[in-house]
Amino acid sequence: MKLDMIFRPSGDFAFDAKQIQQAQALGFDAAWSAETAHNPFFPLTLAAKTADIQIGTQTAFAFPRSPMVTAQIAWDLAKQSNGRFMLGLGTQTPGHQPDAAERMREYIESLRAIWSAFQTDARLRYRGQYYQFRLMLPFFNPGPIKHPDIPIFIAGTSPPMCQLAGDLCHGLHIHGFHTLPYLKAVILPAVARGLTKAGRKRASFALTAPVFIVSGQTPAEMRQAKQEAKSRIALYASAPAHQAVMSYHGWDKIHNKLRQLAAAGEQTEMPPALPDEMLNEIAIIAAPEEVAASIQRRYAGLIDRICLEWQADKPELMKRIAVDIQEMNQT
Repeated sequence: MKLDMIFRPSGDFAFDAKQIQQAQALGFDAAWSAETAHNPFFPLTLAAKTADIQIGTQTAFAFPRSPMVTAQIAWDLAKQSNGRFMLGLGTQTPGHQPDAAERMREYIESLRAIWSAFQTDARLRYRGQYYQFRLMLPFFNPGPIKHPDIPIFIAGTSPPMCQLAGDLCHGLHIHGFHTLPYLKAVILPAVARGLTKAGRKRASFALTAPVFIVSGQTPAEMRQAKQEAKSRIALYASAPAHQAVMSYHGWDKIHNKLRQLAAAGEQTEMPPALPDEMLNEIAIIAAPEEVAASIQRRYAGLIDRICLEWQADKPELMKRIAVDIQEMNQT
């Protein structure tokens, strides 16, 4: 089980690169940049030269960007990082949007057609329902690189997106808002269907799972960590994109209540509306010395890469988890 870190770009490239260097020093295997208030690609340009671990975007929004734009950015980062860059894409669309998976399929096929033109100077010809590319002038072709097979991960929890990942991608970023029962009953079977369709083996595919960590040395620290986790989880639980997870567990009434609170702008009332039952299902709640063992018990044999949100204000916790995971991997 590999241990990765996720960070939200700060807008300060040097600061973000330093965080990645710190994660590398602790033994983390990769650093994933999330798309939030800042562009997820930009911080990786400096990190590509100042760190040696794998780097990638966890959820760069695909549909607002043309595949040509994304292909060029990814190509440059793959070259700068000497093949350590991984492209993670998200749809940023409601989970029930019926054509999201098919549009993402064309997006990925477009990327690979464009990259093939970059690498081989072959004529660019891609025609789909959503994307069409028929011209690549030499002036716009960056040319071949040493590591042209850029790994593509997509984010999702819906069966169509999970199946697409198994069929077409190097891996799947499971959303942090998931539970072990939903993972086993819905996500893993969908991935397996995609792998079977493509004639691929499970070993060729990486399942990546962000994990909410609730931990603290004192009761006060634990209470604060629970409050912070409830605030994040309640926001996700109110979103239509995650209704499938809520419905699977019979949490529809909670989902509806949280949606009403969110629509009314009553964010402070949302965490108390999230029962401890939900927190226990979604988050890892443990003392610092027990976090790694709790992760192992929940995900061993199911998940290939565990992602922790980087907490710069809790370096000892990050170090403890990293060291413990490394020791478990060696036994």
